[in-house]
Amino acid sequence: MRLSFNMKFNAGLDGMLNTQNKMNRAQDQLTKQTRILTPADDPAASAKMLVLDQNLEQVKQFQSNSVLLKNNLALEETVLTNMRTSMDSVTRLAIAAGNATYTEAERGALAQELKNIQIELLDLMNSRNAEGGYIFSGYQDKKQTYSLNNATGIYEFQGDDGQKALQISPTIALPGNDSGKFVFENVDARFKTTPAVISAGGATSATIAVADQGQFDAYYKQNYDSLTPANNDFSVVLTAPSTYEIQRNGAALVPPVTGAFTPNASIQFNGLSINVNGAAAVPGQVDFSLQPPEKKNMLTTVDEFIKALENPAISDFDFTQIIGDTVNQITSAASNIDSALSTIGGRINVLDSVFGANEDLTINNKSYRADISEVDYAAALTEITKQEIALEAISNTFVKVSGVSLFDYIR
Repeated sequence: MRLSFNMKFNAGLDGMLNTQNKMNRAQDQLTKQTRILTPADDPAASAKMLVLDQNLEQVKQFQSNSVLLKNNLALEETVLTNMRTSMDSVTRLAIAAGNATYTEAERGALAQELKNIQIELLDLMNSRNAEGGYIFSGYQDKKQTYSLNNATGIYEFQGDDGQKALQISPTIALPGNDSGKFVFENVDARFKTTPAVISAGGATSATIAVADQGQFDAYYKQNYDSLTPANNDFSVVLTAPSTYEIQRNGAALVPPVTGAFTPNASIQFNGLSINVNGAAAVPGQVDFSLQPPEKKNMLTTVDEFIKALENPAISDFDFTQIIGDTVNQITSAASNIDSALSTIGGRINVLDSVFGANEDLTINNKSYRADISEVDYAAALTEITKQEIALEAISNTFVKVSGVSLFDYIR
């Protein structure tokens, strides 16, 4: 077969170009650290790599969410812990204010200290996160959580009950905040009765006070009737010669509550202490009712206590009631905060656990991806060396072959 010059030239050139391509491919594999330069190199492995890359990006986002959540929860935990310390101070001052020897000036000093604590509590309740949002305002995080209504003198909650959740795994989403509606607003005011009213007889005065708050709270929760208000009306009926009976809505209780009556001596009834004074009290009747339940945030509670401290005309009985209200309501608010702190701790534990699991998943996915796609350095270097030798051999051969012609032999 006769070979033309063009055929010899093209065959030699194709050999050099193919060898050069193989060497370049090996160099690209080393440079890019992957044996799969295009999907055509290994379609099945390329598809697996695509899925793994998507999983790695998803887990990366989950980890970013976890870091953000943990920072927000740590901030809320710090705020609530500081509030808890301030509330303990309010309770201490309320108990101290019960000292009957305190002068008006000393009560004024307590009121001033409470005002400072109130300002601190308001500032903490209006805390913001790193993004500038109010952490206790729910979804309405651009609105200040609490502000004073100058018309009513009451501190009002301006947010909502939303909780912003972030996904930290394919199946787990955790809230990164707690609404002030649940932490601060959902606090029961102290269960009490209305003041005692003398409706019959010659009693000179009558008072009713909660002597055992726990016992009265239990009775209140079991017996308060929101459907029939009249069932919340009670009477102490005094009959001759010296007995009493406590009735509900004009009817005897079951079982009946009766006993011997002594003027100026207290009658005990489910945590209540009832005093009817006056020698001519029998026969007679003293009425009282269970007050409807209400919610009251701690700022309003502290404000009412400050006003009582600054009121020189307040009676000892009313002042004692205010102290009881303050201690009870601050204790209830502290319980709410303790519950919130407990849930935050639980969420942080879940975050740490899921974060660790995501890190393990990332390591496993990267390892699997490396097994599928990473280049064998020894093999790639060997391939480059082999192709270099082949290229040199082809080049030398091409020079010799392309230079051979009939004229060389004639010479």
